[in-house]
Amino acid sequence: MTDDRLEAEAAEEAPEVEVDEAVDVESIARERDEYLDALQRLKAEFDNYRKRVARDQQELAARAHERLVRELVPVLDDLERALAHEGNLEDGIRLIHRQLDEALTKEGLVEVDTAGMFDPHTQEALLAQPSDEVEGTVIEVLQKGYLLGDRVLRPARVVISQGSNG
Repeated sequence: MTDDRLEAEAAEEAPEVEVDEAVDVESIARERDEYLDALQRLKAEFDNYRKRVARDQQELAARAHERLVRELVPVLDDLERALAHEGNLEDGIRLIHRQLDEALTKEGLVEVDTAGMFDPHTQEALLAQPSDEVEGTVIEVLQKGYLLGDRVLRPARVVISQGSNG
């Protein structure tokens, strides 16, 4: 078969499709504009959502900060009274310490447990000294550590045992 004959057969078999190019372009342009409009609306909604979430987080942090300060104001009052009072300063300081401890405990502050073996997740070993204790046992606390919820706010600074010298 020749090329001309193949082309003639293909032309006979293929139905002629009349394309109204003006309608197609208009419908495609309309569809494009609808998608663009929807995308712009979605973008605006997302921007508003992002701004609202940021504002809510700021308000939440401000309320938490306010609550903590409100808990600490009575401690400040007692400290001023203790300094102005001519009586026993030690009793005033003990009272203030207890109030501050209660306020921080109410906020979720917990002291790191230092009894027993050294825990690198909640403790920081500053020194290792020979002792009669088992190697790795905490033998002295140099600075208390604190947890706030399940997070280490400050690790306990400790001295651990190296084991016996001999």
